Amino acid sequence: MTVLDASALLAYLLDEPGAERVQEALATDALVGTVNLAEVLSKLADAGEDPEEAMNAIGALPLELVPFDEDQALESALLRPSTSPAGLSLGDRACLALGRRLGRPVLTADRTWPELVPGLEVSVIRGPAT
Repeated sequence: MTVLDASALLAYLLDEPGAERVQEALATDALVGTVNLAEVLSKLADAGEDPEEAMNAIGALPLELVPFDEDQALESALLRPSTSPAGLSLGDRACLALGRRLGRPVLTADRTWPELVPGLEVSVIRGPAT
């Protein structure tokens, strides 16, 4: 099971480069945290899409939605000191925290992530498979 970052899910929904890597993850069990889901819906709304229609499309995907909870909130805060120099947002840290908590790999479009959290497998959807 792979944790999708907002950038990865957006790449899939918008058929951007790297979408095929996300499609592979969806075919083998993928999940997204609700903080990242909110980020995706917000970005789509910014682009003029109806968030309710987008939610319906996302809901039809073979994708587990994981609510943001107290453990993830704490883990996200613990990641702040080591990730803030790279400019990671709350949504970014929430995604990494979920991957770390579940011991699952993370899929993102952000090339700075793979080295940020020791012991966490992070793959970038654009470029060579990692």
